Amino acid sequence: MKNKFAQQLKKLRSNRGLSQAELAEQLFISRQAVSKWEAGTATPDLNTLIKLTELLECSLDELVSAQPSPGEQPVPSHQMNGWEFLHRDWWLIFPVGGFLVWALKTLVPFFS
Repeated sequence: MKNKFAQQLKKLRSNRGLSQAELAEQLFISRQAVSKWEAGTATPDLNTLIKLTELLECSLDELVSAQPSPGEQPVPSHQMNGWEFLHRDWWLIFPVGGFLVWALKTLVPFFS
């Protein structure tokens, strides 16, 4: 847990453009404490973890376990192409195809 937390803290801090000293200043602690957290040799208490989530604008799950909170969808790294859609959602062909067959059978007598 310490290693994941250390890596995640460093990543989230960097993403926010904060130095260790700036983060420490906002938490009213020493820069060395933040350095120890990121090195994995120490961990903050629960109150400090909660303050960290507020400053870094993340959930506690994301901070501690590097997992997004339930309900948060990860952002896709690229736009899905047709083959990826078919690979993941091939089963949609059956209900959509069934609907189209039904609709054609229903509508064709009206046009004849």
